[in-house]
Amino acid sequence: MADPVSRRRFATAVGAALVGAVTGPALAKSAFAATAAQDLAAGPAATATDAYTQQFLTQYNKIKDSANGYFSPQGVPYHCVETLIVEAPDHGHQTTSETFSYWFWLEATYGRVTGDWTAFNHAWATAEQYIIPQHTDQPSNASYNPSSPASYIPESPNITDYPAAINTSVAVGQDPLASELSSTYGTQDVYGMHWLLDVDNTYGYGNTPGTGAENGPTATGVSYINSYQRGSSESVWKTVPQPCTDLFAYGGPNGYLDLFVAQSGGYAKQWKYTNAPDADARAVQAAYWAYRWASAQGAEGQISASVAKAAKLGDYLRYALFDKYFKQIGNCTNAQTCSAGSGRSSAHYLLSWYYAWGGAEPGGGWAWRIGDGASAQGYQNPLAAWAMSSIPALTPKSPTAQSDWTTSLGRQLEFLRWLQSAEGGIAGGCTNSWNGQYGTPPSGDSTFYGMAYDWEPVYHDPPSNNWFGFQAWGMERVAEYYYVSGNATAKAILDKWVPWATSKTTVTATGFTIPSDLTWSGQPDTWNPSSPGGNTGLHVTVASTGSDVGVCAAYVKTLCYYAAKSGDSASAALAKSLLDALSTMTDSKGITVPETRTDYSNFSGTVYVPSGWSGTMPRGDKIAPGATFLSLRSWYKNDPDFAKVQSYLNGGSAPVFTYHRFWAQADVAMAFAVYGELFEGGGGTGDTTPPSAPTGLTATAVTASSVSLSWQAATDNVGVAGYQVLRGGTQVGSTTSLSYTDTGLTASTKYTYTVTASDAAGNVSPPSAAVTATTAAGSTGSGTVKVQYADNDTNVTDNQIRPGLQVVNTGSAPLDLTTVKLRYWFTANGGASTFSTYVDYAALGSSNVSSRVVAMASAKTGADHYLEVSFGSGAGSLAAGASTGQIQNRFNKTDWSAFNQADDYSFATNTSYADSTKVTAYVNGTLVWGTEPA
Repeated sequence: MADPVSRRRFATAVGAALVGAVTGPALAKSAFAATAAQDLAAGPAATATDAYTQQFLTQYNKIKDSANGYFSPQGVPYHCVETLIVEAPDHGHQTTSETFSYWFWLEATYGRVTGDWTAFNHAWATAEQYIIPQHTDQPSNASYNPSSPASYIPESPNITDYPAAINTSVAVGQDPLASELSSTYGTQDVYGMHWLLDVDNTYGYGNTPGTGAENGPTATGVSYINSYQRGSSESVWKTVPQPCTDLFAYGGPNGYLDLFVAQSGGYAKQWKYTNAPDADARAVQAAYWAYRWASAQGAEGQISASVAKAAKLGDYLRYALFDKYFKQIGNCTNAQTCSAGSGRSSAHYLLSWYYAWGGAEPGGGWAWRIGDGASAQGYQNPLAAWAMSSIPALTPKSPTAQSDWTTSLGRQLEFLRWLQSAEGGIAGGCTNSWNGQYGTPPSGDSTFYGMAYDWEPVYHDPPSNNWFGFQAWGMERVAEYYYVSGNATAKAILDKWVPWATSKTTVTATGFTIPSDLTWSGQPDTWNPSSPGGNTGLHVTVASTGSDVGVCAAYVKTLCYYAAKSGDSASAALAKSLLDALSTMTDSKGITVPETRTDYSNFSGTVYVPSGWSGTMPRGDKIAPGATFLSLRSWYKNDPDFAKVQSYLNGGSAPVFTYHRFWAQADVAMAFAVYGELFEGGGGTGDTTPPSAPTGLTATAVTASSVSLSWQAATDNVGVAGYQVLRGGTQVGSTTSLSYTDTGLTASTKYTYTVTASDAAGNVSPPSAAVTATTAAGSTGSGTVKVQYADNDTNVTDNQIRPGLQVVNTGSAPLDLTTVKLRYWFTANGGASTFSTYVDYAALGSSNVSSRVVAMASAKTGADHYLEVSFGSGAGSLAAGASTGQIQNRFNKTDWSAFNQADDYSFATNTSYADSTKVTAYVNGTLVWGTEPA
């Protein structure tokens, strides 16, 4: 049987200059921890009306039984009951944000079945106590500068290239989230889960939450740690773990910093954390189900505070939607020349592999934040994106969060469709930074919005998309989204994925085999949003099968949600047979199967340490060239199971282990509950009745660039929570009122709208009857501004277009530039459908100006696209009669194919600035200058 281990791991690169430190007292055992045993005890005896929901309760009670060892004395869930296990964490009594997210989800399911929400709220309180860093643990965020978020450090696919040197000559972009987040929440601290905790302080750093200190080997309880700092080839077996707060108490003279980052001058004591975006998104996903189920019980008020925490987590999770160094998205193949981004120009809108943040210890006066440009299919979560953009209780508070998650939802679905192989499996992902250094991808590599296809994004040992678990995890989220929304794109993806997966599945009365390891060949077609390719050259092969119970559980839930919505009885039957087989694999602690671990030969493998480097781990293990995985962790020799490993290292047979991973055991429990809910009526407390369709949809006002709509209220058995507005079948906004104005439209263009209603449980109504509206013709009026244009490139035929623009305030009062947008209209003339845009110079600061290319819904004379130019808050206001001065724009297709500007609507040959009515201007979405193309 192939190893059924989670192939999870996270790669982090420190993103700023390294400098500063204090120590703190050991954390006393709090009243919070003292009550943990009581709070974590199995809930009141509960019974179910069907066998599958009862299986959930049986499994749940095993997990919550203190004798089974799933939780620490502080009430923190372990990654695994057993201590000797190496996969993403290198010890069973570490834990991850992944584990916490499954805990939230488990307790949400328990709340649905029993109506008791105490444990769900307790899980969130524990997360805030231990895995979401407190202010003391991230003390210098007040020094963070969003205009200079981090110093560039190139990654490398070769671990021997580390430590990597800081390169301050590479321009980084602006962080568009920081100011908004600090204004919204009144703090500059980041609210996100760090991915890895040493729950029993096995390493001995004593980096205790709430102290910001290294309290050492004598500290008890939880300690922040990190690993994976040295590129795509650094497997778990090659890591040198380190404390998140590095005060130089352990390691070498510079702590652990100079193992990873090379810099001139002295190193500084500092803190740093890494977020695993799929875990935070799963936490939001769990909170959505909790809210849906509690609302159906009339108990939403009992969990409102915890649901608000999930929404806040999702606000900061947006850092995962941006390039690592906030550089321009697309065609970013040279660190020096790839443009720094501003506004949303650095947003790819996908859930990338991580985001990270850090800074100096008090007195150092600096902090940094980074996103990531590499995105894997297995991390996307359209259900969470949908919840944050459509469910008011889960919509983050920041002003732009809802629109960001609305865009992300659409982009994630496009991404999964782009990666779907000819057989149905979903391929790896993409990157905006090849090899983590903005390198040049292989010739002919296909792209997604200008980002290069990567069949093994982020890490290569083992390849990141070879594990079938990523397929099951990812498709379960798609199936849940399809179940609650009926989205056609989600259904189309599942319609192809489910037959592929089921054709590779075998079930007997007492066992099953499902795909385990996958191999990939070919590549997807370059993404064209208006005409997606068929990916006939992209293929997946099942290299081996296995019986991973956790992956099977996610697979079962995928089949259940898909079958319940689509009516596919074969998928429901397969889900049932897999659950019945799982139920035969029980032991006193859960449901599991033995695993043969040939990879444990790596206990004796060498860990790369640079020549001349030496240091000491907290418990005395030496760090020096020639060190091994085991020599850095000599405490493993005292593990009660280590004799089996030692025998293997001495030439014996590979050891066999039976593991109880928290995430897997929780997912097995939930799989039984989902089947019981959807097909047996078990614990049937969920509201599954959607609202009625809204009626009386009417276009109440139409301008050249906007359509205002109104409708009559829908009805619901519990209550309508909000409405979603769809233009041409794609959601463009949501509201809790009975009206909405859609802005930024093209003049003289016909648009079709429908509206759906949703309730607090997330049920979505059928769409309303459609209404059509045609926008008015453009105006040549002079409103409050005029636009002046100059041609900065006299070549009519060229591979880039360079319009110079400036705005003049013709009104009598100052004008807030954030309300102004400009459009330069042109034809693409074939070639790539994606574009790169740049603001080469702006008199008011290029960082205060953003640009993007928009494809028009229907072509007009002289235009099928337009360049939209907008202004950030740093641009300020424009005084009456004043001009912005020159704004030198430039854009190209990502394949650098040529334009012919001769027939472009906005093009003119004047090289000096002059009024142009063919470049249009809008204030608050209303056309105020120029005439749009007819």
